[in-house]
Amino acid sequence: MAHAYTPGLKVLAHTLVEKVRRLPLKGKVLVSEKDRVKAEDVVATTDLPGNIHPVNIANLLNVEAEDLPELLLKKNGDVLKKGDLIAETKGLFGFFKASVKSPIDGTLENVSTVTGQAILREAPIPVSVNAYINGAVSSIIPEEGVQIESEAAFIQGIFGVGGEQRAPIKIAVSHPDEVLEPRHIDESCRGSIVIGGSYMTYETFKKAMDTGVKGIVVGGFDYSDIKKIVGYDIGVAITGQEDISCTLILTEGFSRIHMAEQTFKLLKAHEGHLASINGATQIRAGVIRPEIIITLSDDLAGKGAPKHKIRSMDKGTVVRIIRHPYFGLLGEVTSLPHELQVLESGSLARVAGIHIYELDKEVMLPRANLEMIETE
Repeated sequence: MAHAYTPGLKVLAHTLVEKVRRLPLKGKVLVSEKDRVKAEDVVATTDLPGNIHPVNIANLLNVEAEDLPELLLKKNGDVLKKGDLIAETKGLFGFFKASVKSPIDGTLENVSTVTGQAILREAPIPVSVNAYINGAVSSIIPEEGVQIESEAAFIQGIFGVGGEQRAPIKIAVSHPDEVLEPRHIDESCRGSIVIGGSYMTYETFKKAMDTGVKGIVVGGFDYSDIKKIVGYDIGVAITGQEDISCTLILTEGFSRIHMAEQTFKLLKAHEGHLASINGATQIRAGVIRPEIIITLSDDLAGKGAPKHKIRSMDKGTVVRIIRHPYFGLLGEVTSLPHELQVLESGSLARVAGIHIYELDKEVMLPRANLEMIETE
């Protein structure tokens, strides 16, 4: 029963990453299978239908809907410029004409002789999908997108906000237990993904956004400050669509929590390298983790990525506690009793002995309250 635990976050120095890049509706794929692509390369594109603008022409002309065909100056499908005449009455002796002009640039889609309503549609909205990571196109999804493979370092966070960003990594602190402060953010951080230590205040994040930082990866942050960033309370819905210029990824949790040593060391080893990050998070069914992907250089990638597999929990395994009262703290498994233990709630569960690093304390916790940190 050593497998009775919550699957852990991945912190992998060398693995094979696969990413599906898909359009929101059918369109055109611009690359072929086995093509090498850069993260910023557009791999598929489509056009979203423009917004609809209804215009009641009959009311504006003060005529019956059935009389519209002889008053229309445009037909269905015609391209319109803002201000173009759509319909006009004959007036009295050529004077006192009533007219209707297009309020938008777009297309006349339909005119109803029953309601007198015209449907105008704005120009299509072009949508494209980039590769997100450097790699090779492993397969094509016809008219929809591609799958891309890349040998990379791969790190998952526990929570994030903000969407996809790509920028070089900049280490801003000396140790994983150091607090990221406003003094660490300067002009040299502009356009980069800044790596902090155990904690960051809202003031630091605000300065980072004002400076032009693309992303911040840090151990902990106050939950109450998330609302200040996004403007509303974050519930259980998926994050990642927030309209913010700086993506935030927490590797450990909320409050002041040291970044895991192996996470910090791996990020530090890739300082200056380009990384692709995404803060998208979903913490209920269909779990989605925020991620940091650092494509390996050719000299490293060619040496063969190890196949990743989930290991069993054992003595010495590094874990993160994911339930109160030790939420977010890191520790090491010291024992795995085979017998079921009675919990405070009165229920029976398999437990593990954990030495909590930060508190230098031994505790017995349900294995379901533990999350392995998966490393190579």
